[in-house]
Amino acid sequence: MKKYQILKRLGLVSASAFMLTFACKDQFLEVAPTASLAQAQLSSKAGVEGALIGAYAQLAGKGFSRLAAPNNWVWGSIRGGESNKGTDPGDYSNINVMQRYEVPAVDGDLNSTWQAKYEGIARCNATINLANGSKELSASDKTRVIGEARFLRAHYYFELKKLFGSAPYVDETQDYGKGIEKVVATADLYPKIEADLKFAYDNLPETSSSAGRANKWAAAAYLGKAYLFQGKFADAKSIFTTVIANGKTTNGKKYGLVSKFAEIFNAENDNNEEAIFAVQSSMNTGNVNNANGFDDLNYPYNTGSDGPGNCCGFFQPSFSMANAYRVTADGFPLLGEQADGTPDYSSAANAVKHDFGVSSSAAFTEDANPLDPRIDHTIGRRGIQYLDWIEHPGANWIRSQPYAGPYSPKKYIYYKRQENTLTDGSSWTRGYATMNFNIIRFADVLLMAAEAEIEAGSLATALGYINQVRARAANPAGFVKNAKTGANEANYVISTYASLGDQANARKIVRMERLLELATEGHRFFDLVRWGAANKTLNAYLKYEAKYLVTKFGGASYTDTDALLPIPQAQIDIQGTSVLKQNPGY
Repeated sequence: MKKYQILKRLGLVSASAFMLTFACKDQFLEVAPTASLAQAQLSSKAGVEGALIGAYAQLAGKGFSRLAAPNNWVWGSIRGGESNKGTDPGDYSNINVMQRYEVPAVDGDLNSTWQAKYEGIARCNATINLANGSKELSASDKTRVIGEARFLRAHYYFELKKLFGSAPYVDETQDYGKGIEKVVATADLYPKIEADLKFAYDNLPETSSSAGRANKWAAAAYLGKAYLFQGKFADAKSIFTTVIANGKTTNGKKYGLVSKFAEIFNAENDNNEEAIFAVQSSMNTGNVNNANGFDDLNYPYNTGSDGPGNCCGFFQPSFSMANAYRVTADGFPLLGEQADGTPDYSSAANAVKHDFGVSSSAAFTEDANPLDPRIDHTIGRRGIQYLDWIEHPGANWIRSQPYAGPYSPKKYIYYKRQENTLTDGSSWTRGYATMNFNIIRFADVLLMAAEAEIEAGSLATALGYINQVRARAANPAGFVKNAKTGANEANYVISTYASLGDQANARKIVRMERLLELATEGHRFFDLVRWGAANKTLNAYLKYEAKYLVTKFGGASYTDTDALLPIPQAQIDIQGTSVLKQNPGY
């Protein structure tokens, strides 16, 4: 008889003896599971604070799909037409249908995204209950902990609202057997989101010893965003005015714009005056999950020692987005007739020159016409210095040009000088960076405030906010430079506006500015939907991209049904149709 069979039988005998010995007793059921914490430990000050940290940790979506990440790289940017999936057709192939607006309700990443948000909500609710039951927390600490947990809960529900439209609202008073399983999905989530954010605004301190925590001003900024998404422009205008005048970061810095655009996306400059609320990252903690793992696929492909990450070529900027950075000779974007301000890029004169179909060994001359300088902080393109690595070599850093186009992402990419000091290379890729991701930054607030002013206030005030953002982009010290000559890498021209014109023109200007400033940061799709501009803009994008990438985009179309994702079928199967009803059109 083999050894493992003897051990197996001995194990069965031992287990049987154990069952016979204790068959009439139940004390053995009272043994705490290994590594479990007693209620007294969880309710201690350290236990409550630890639970709160767990609620923060879920911001990164760790343990769930990469599509559950806080940067919304697929749901916000790829579906917003800023970027293509990238890489090749077979790699993470279920994103192929997402960028064609054909996502099925049975998709696993869709379900995982839903689960990740509810995991965050569950952690927030548990933290609130622990804080309320703790005898060790001071009154001020209890209020602060609950305020932070309610801020985070508002964020998770805001994400569910943007993505799915409706979802069951579960707070700390509900648990299984106490009604949680019967909570019916509702589209009326905003009042609950507002209530949580108002509580956080009224009760959180301005500063903390931990820079990554939410403070009262982060709550105020998020409240303004919630108002804006509902079209409550007067309320948004009021709260944004207060935030801009008085807001400061949790580490005590008055809100402002960093002097150089690139410094927003530099781990050496994390938690700066522009960082209103950011997901924190760290390295050398024994686990790469504490680094920024949700960007690990989104580095140029096949870079070797000449470039970052060395994998995997996802998230490649689109032709349409690159063309948005074309400007007039006096430095203004080419505003078109579409509701979001973007023009028709079918004119060859307006398109940015690219090396699509050109090998890296073939000669190529870069675009010499005027461009907004933010293009080369956002898009990696042939012949332009790529951070402090090398000039982007073109096709050699692209896994499949015919499938994904000629561009590489450039925001949230680490610098060569930071490798192994601000990156964690202990896992399968060198691309685990420790750069924070900004969920809300000050330029975003200025542009949201400008929108609110245009709709409910003063065009003159909106002009000032927009020009602050453009003036920072126009700082010549922040332009991308040639590493050898020190000269500007392209013909960068950008100016501030003397006037926004009438309200309709002002809308186009601020909407275009959001694209130029916030591209690839996960906002675009949700902006287009709330502006009512998604249908026309995204179908124009699909048509234009299909000129080059017909195998990916041929026949694809966007309809108003696609404004919301389908409710995951797996959740409907669990909860039943009396609790969860599928969104129309799916």
